[in-house]
Amino acid sequence: MGNGLSEQRPILSSFPSFQSFHIAILGLDCAGKTTVLYRLQFNEFVNTVPTKGFNTEKIKVTLGSSRTVTFHFWDVGGQEKLRPLWKSYTRCTDGIIFVVDSVDAERMEEAKTELHKITKISENQGVPVLVIGNKQDLRNSLTLLEIEKLLALHELSSSTPWHLQPTCAIIGDGLREGLEKLYEMIVKRRKVLRQQKKKR
Repeated sequence: MGNGLSEQRPILSSFPSFQSFHIAILGLDCAGKTTVLYRLQFNEFVNTVPTKGFNTEKIKVTLGSSRTVTFHFWDVGGQEKLRPLWKSYTRCTDGIIFVVDSVDAERMEEAKTELHKITKISENQGVPVLVIGNKQDLRNSLTLLEIEKLLALHELSSSTPWHLQPTCAIIGDGLREGLEKLYEMIVKRRKVLRQQKKKR
Protein backbone atom coordinates (compact mmCIF):
# COMPACT_ATOMS: atom_id res chain seq x y z
CA MET A 1 0.00 0.00 0.00
CA GLY A 2 1.31 3.41 -0.87
CA ASN A 3 0.63 6.57 -2.80
CA GLY A 4 1.68 5.43 -6.22
CA LEU A 5 5.45 5.51 -5.96
CA SER A 6 5.92 1.77 -5.68
CA GLU A 7 6.41 1.07 -9.38
CA GLN A 8 8.15 -2.22 -10.12
CA ARG A 9 11.10 -0.95 -12.14
CA PRO A 10 14.75 -2.01 -11.90
CA ILE A 11 15.92 1.14 -10.11
CA LEU A 12 17.93 -0.63 -7.43
CA SER A 13 21.01 -0.33 -9.60
CA SER A 14 20.85 3.49 -9.64
CA PHE A 15 23.26 4.07 -6.75
CA PRO A 16 26.72 2.74 -6.03
CA SER A 17 26.74 0.09 -3.32
CA PHE A 18 29.11 2.10 -1.08
CA GLN A 19 26.51 4.84 -0.54
CA SER A 20 25.01 5.06 2.94
CA PHE A 21 21.44 6.25 3.48
CA HIS A 22 20.47 8.16 6.62
CA ILE A 23 17.17 6.78 7.98
CA ALA A 24 15.31 7.99 11.09
CA ILE A 25 13.20 5.36 12.87
CA LEU A 26 10.35 7.11 14.68
CA GLY A 27 7.06 6.19 16.34
CA LEU A 28 5.36 6.16 19.71
CA ASP A 29 6.98 4.37 22.64
CA CYS A 30 6.45 0.58 22.70
CA ALA A 31 5.71 0.38 18.97
CA GLY A 32 8.73 -1.86 18.32
CA LYS A 33 11.28 0.56 16.81
CA THR A 34 14.32 -0.89 18.56
CA THR A 35 13.14 -4.43 17.85
CA VAL A 36 13.03 -3.47 14.14
CA LEU A 37 16.57 -2.04 14.34
CA TYR A 38 18.13 -5.05 16.01
CA ARG A 39 16.23 -7.58 13.90
CA LEU A 40 17.80 -5.88 10.87
CA GLN A 41 21.25 -5.81 12.45
CA PHE A 42 21.47 -9.30 13.98
CA ASN A 43 18.70 -11.13 12.09
CA GLU A 44 17.43 -12.40 15.43
CA PHE A 45 15.13 -11.20 18.19
CA VAL A 46 16.84 -9.04 20.81
CA ASN A 47 14.99 -8.27 24.03
CA THR A 48 14.92 -4.48 24.37
CA VAL A 49 14.07 -1.82 26.96
CA PRO A 50 12.43 1.55 26.21
CA THR A 51 14.90 3.86 24.45
CA LYS A 52 15.75 6.88 26.61
CA GLY A 53 17.59 8.75 23.87
CA PHE A 54 18.58 7.08 20.62
CA ASN A 55 20.28 4.02 19.18
CA THR A 56 22.29 4.25 15.99
CA GLU A 57 23.57 1.46 13.78
CA LYS A 58 25.09 1.27 10.32
CA ILE A 59 23.74 -1.88 8.70
CA LYS A 60 24.38 -3.47 5.32
CA VAL A 61 21.16 -4.97 3.97
CA THR A 62 20.80 -7.18 0.91
CA LEU A 63 17.87 -6.04 -1.21
CA GLY A 64 16.54 -7.98 -4.15
CA SER A 65 18.72 -10.85 -5.26
CA SER A 66 22.15 -9.31 -4.86
CA ARG A 67 22.20 -5.56 -4.17
CA THR A 68 23.79 -4.61 -0.83
CA VAL A 69 22.78 -1.23 0.53
CA THR A 70 24.15 0.47 3.65
CA PHE A 71 21.61 2.19 5.88
CA HIS A 72 22.61 4.40 8.80
CA PHE A 73 19.63 4.03 11.14
CA TRP A 74 18.80 6.43 13.97
CA ASP A 75 16.24 4.82 16.30
CA VAL A 76 14.87 7.66 18.43
CA GLY A 77 12.92 7.24 21.66
CA GLY A 78 9.16 7.67 21.31
CA GLN A 79 8.22 8.92 24.77
CA GLU A 80 6.25 12.18 24.65
CA LYS A 81 9.08 14.23 26.19
CA LEU A 82 11.52 13.01 23.50
CA ARG A 83 9.33 13.69 20.45
CA PRO A 84 10.31 17.37 20.11
CA LEU A 85 13.84 16.06 19.40
CA TRP A 86 12.69 14.03 16.39
CA LYS A 87 13.16 16.95 14.01
CA SER A 88 16.87 17.04 14.89
CA TYR A 89 17.24 13.45 13.68
CA THR A 90 15.25 13.98 10.48
CA ARG A 91 17.36 16.92 9.34
CA CYS A 92 18.90 15.92 5.97
CA THR A 93 17.49 12.41 6.28
CA ASP A 94 17.00 10.23 3.20
CA GLY A 95 13.95 8.49 4.61
CA ILE A 96 11.75 8.02 7.65
CA ILE A 97 10.55 4.72 9.07
CA PHE A 98 7.48 5.32 11.23
CA VAL A 99 6.61 2.29 13.35
CA VAL A 100 3.10 1.77 14.71
CA ASP A 101 1.78 -0.92 17.04
CA SER A 102 -0.98 -2.60 15.01
CA VAL A 103 -2.69 -3.78 18.21
CA ASP A 104 -2.79 -0.39 19.94
CA ALA A 105 -5.91 1.10 18.33
CA GLU A 106 -6.35 3.55 21.22
CA ARG A 107 -3.08 5.35 20.39
CA MET A 108 -3.49 5.50 16.61
CA GLU A 109 -4.80 9.07 16.81
CA GLU A 110 -1.69 10.06 18.78
CA ALA A 111 0.51 8.27 16.23
CA LYS A 112 -1.32 10.04 13.39
CA THR A 113 -0.73 13.45 15.00
CA GLU A 114 3.01 12.78 15.40
CA LEU A 115 3.40 11.36 11.88
CA HIS A 116 1.66 14.32 10.25
CA LYS A 117 3.59 16.78 12.43
CA ILE A 118 7.01 15.37 11.46
CA THR A 119 6.20 15.15 7.72
CA LYS A 120 4.95 18.76 7.62
CA ILE A 121 8.28 20.21 8.78
CA SER A 122 9.68 22.10 5.78
CA GLU A 123 12.97 20.14 5.82
CA ASN A 124 11.00 16.89 5.59
CA GLN A 125 8.82 17.87 2.63
CA GLY A 126 9.15 15.09 0.07
CA VAL A 127 11.15 12.76 2.33
CA PRO A 128 9.90 9.18 1.73
CA VAL A 129 8.08 7.53 4.63
CA LEU A 130 7.87 3.80 5.29
CA VAL A 131 5.06 3.17 7.75
CA ILE A 132 5.57 -0.16 9.48
CA GLY A 133 2.42 -1.77 10.83
CA ASN A 134 4.20 -3.88 13.45
CA LYS A 135 2.84 -6.84 15.46
CA GLN A 136 0.73 -8.12 12.57
CA ASP A 137 1.18 -11.63 13.95
CA LEU A 138 -1.15 -10.90 16.86
CA ARG A 139 -4.77 -11.96 16.57
CA ASN A 140 -6.33 -8.59 17.40
CA SER A 141 -4.08 -6.49 15.16
CA LEU A 142 -5.67 -3.88 12.91
CA THR A 143 -5.77 -4.55 9.17
CA LEU A 144 -3.68 -2.45 6.79
CA LEU A 145 -6.78 -0.65 5.56
CA GLU A 146 -7.74 0.23 9.13
CA ILE A 147 -4.22 1.51 9.88
CA GLU A 148 -4.17 3.52 6.64
CA LYS A 149 -7.49 5.12 7.54
CA LEU A 150 -6.67 5.78 11.21
CA LEU A 151 -3.32 7.38 10.31
CA ALA A 152 -4.99 9.34 7.46
CA LEU A 153 -2.09 8.42 5.17
CA HIS A 154 -3.88 9.81 2.11
CA GLU A 155 -3.93 13.20 3.83
CA LEU A 156 -0.13 13.39 3.87
CA SER A 157 1.26 15.96 1.46
CA SER A 158 1.18 14.82 -2.16
CA SER A 159 4.95 15.50 -2.21
CA THR A 160 5.50 12.87 0.54
CA PRO A 161 5.86 9.38 -0.92
CA TRP A 162 4.78 6.67 1.53
CA HIS A 163 4.35 2.94 1.78
CA LEU A 164 2.52 0.95 4.48
CA GLN A 165 4.17 -2.40 5.22
CA PRO A 166 2.75 -5.14 7.46
CA THR A 167 5.47 -6.63 9.68
CA CYS A 168 6.28 -8.77 12.66
CA ALA A 169 9.60 -7.35 13.87
CA ILE A 170 10.18 -10.19 16.35
CA ILE A 171 10.56 -12.72 13.51
CA GLY A 172 11.43 -10.20 10.79
CA ASP A 173 8.43 -10.76 8.50
CA GLY A 174 7.96 -7.87 6.07
CA LEU A 175 11.03 -5.84 7.07
CA ARG A 176 13.15 -6.52 3.96
CA GLU A 177 10.16 -5.90 1.69
CA GLY A 178 9.53 -2.60 3.46
CA LEU A 179 13.17 -1.52 3.11
CA GLU A 180 13.05 -2.39 -0.58
CA LYS A 181 10.08 -0.04 -1.02
CA LEU A 182 11.77 2.69 1.02
CA TYR A 183 14.94 2.37 -1.06
CA GLU A 184 12.93 2.63 -4.29
CA MET A 185 11.19 5.79 -3.04
CA ILE A 186 14.54 7.33 -2.03
CA VAL A 187 16.07 6.58 -5.44
CA LYS A 188 13.06 8.00 -7.24
CA ARG A 189 13.11 11.19 -5.14
CA ARG A 190 16.82 11.72 -5.76
CA LYS A 191 16.32 11.35 -9.50
CA VAL A 192 13.58 13.99 -9.40
CA LEU A 193 15.76 16.36 -7.35
CA ARG A 194 18.66 15.90 -9.78
CA GLN A 195 16.40 16.67 -12.75
CA GLN A 196 15.09 19.78 -11.00
CA LYS A 197 18.65 21.02 -10.42
CA LYS A 198 19.51 20.51 -14.10
CA LYS A 199 16.54 22.66 -15.15
CA ARG A 200 17.71 25.62 -13.05
